[in-house]
Amino acid sequence: MTSTAGDHPSKVLATFAAELKFDAIPAPVLRRTEDLMLDWLGSVLAARTARPVRSIERFAQMMGPADGPSELLTSRRTTSPVFAALVNAAASHFVEQDDVHNGSVFHPAAVVIAPALAVAQSIGASGAQLLTAVVAGYEVGIRVGEFLGRSHYKTFHTTATAGTLAAAAAVGRLLELTPQQMLHAFGSAGTQSAGVWEFLRDAADSKQLHCAHAAASGLMSAYLAQDGFTGAAKILEGAQGLGVGMSSDADPAKLTDGLGTRWTLAETSFKYHASCRHTHPAADALLQVMTQNKLKPADVSGVTTHVHQGAIDVLGRVDVPATVHQGKFSMGTVLGLIAVHGRAGLGEFDRDFLAPEVSAFREKVAMQLDEEVDTAYPARWIGKVSVQTADGRTLHGRVDEPKGDPGNSLSRAEIEDKMQRLAHYGEGATAEEARALCQRVWQLADTPRVGRWLA
Repeated sequence: MTSTAGDHPSKVLATFAAELKFDAIPAPVLRRTEDLMLDWLGSVLAARTARPVRSIERFAQMMGPADGPSELLTSRRTTSPVFAALVNAAASHFVEQDDVHNGSVFHPAAVVIAPALAVAQSIGASGAQLLTAVVAGYEVGIRVGEFLGRSHYKTFHTTATAGTLAAAAAVGRLLELTPQQMLHAFGSAGTQSAGVWEFLRDAADSKQLHCAHAAASGLMSAYLAQDGFTGAAKILEGAQGLGVGMSSDADPAKLTDGLGTRWTLAETSFKYHASCRHTHPAADALLQVMTQNKLKPADVSGVTTHVHQGAIDVLGRVDVPATVHQGKFSMGTVLGLIAVHGRAGLGEFDRDFLAPEVSAFREKVAMQLDEEVDTAYPARWIGKVSVQTADGRTLHGRVDEPKGDPGNSLSRAEIEDKMQRLAHYGEGATAEEARALCQRVWQLADTPRVGRWLA
């Protein structure tokens, strides 16, 4: 990486993204990238018929070309790269099964892979080039999320804000931007960063727009930079940059932490339950208690989840969920599904998020700020619950690494199974097509040209 001691953090990060080479990425990181891409595909295919996704796709059809080089995975139509990125990114995040990086509280795949795939298909990039671009997007987006800090997440949806720069980095790498052009792309992307949590109070559809906007705006920023369009040089750490405007604890050092040696992509977690990640630690801890003690829902009189402040900030906005999607942000609903069914998957949410037994359990659940859990967050997401039983006992559950975290990860067989289940759920691909997609991803590094993924 060609940078000097006097370079500011935004420039160092942009130079890294522009100069990242496939051969410089360790093989385990590349294999993890393939895992994350397959996991992302499942989430997209699962959202094929989702109403908000359909709405954004209709907009794309009205505004964009009727055909083009880039693929709409939800409908199998083709269009321009920007509209393919818009729609596929919107679909990525709907079923709440896409990946998450704990330390940045950021969902990278939704806003990185969607625009990268669209552009790779458009320019005829190789699989190795696509993988390199995805790694660049993850490394940039995660560091921007860490830079913005905990205070940012209280109001802003980091996937929407940091995601715009992540998308710009991925697309910029595919376009082979120079370091200076990449810095301009960051400036244009950062000035378009947006997305706040208020939508949760109304069960609004904004989360899909967050991802769609971030992916499309980041893509546009990279193409504009290629054409000579300039952006703020210090969009992140500048006197009127994102750190000042969107955070009270921004730390510029985190923008360049371990570049080229610490591969943050490898720290990214897979989501096991079909709900907001903030519910997962407690869900795993409750399942532990109920399984070990052979409890039924009626045996439980109360559950206290010991959580970090971020969980309270996000999940505390939802009391009685009005929609399935809002139910995924209700700690009581998620734990009710765990208690009744032993899992909180897509089918359970669709059928029973307001079922009487689940609703009754929801009313037994409370969140309580826990100093240990809050101090460990966001680097570690500890799950702790105290369960009061009908016969007067208090039982405790604890999970230090929720299912899907790097230390408790999913195997390739589990990732394939998850992807195939999601594809079946959304009727986004047949079983045969889903198996073929698995092989396509596993062979991506040796693919000379990225074409369409679904006929």
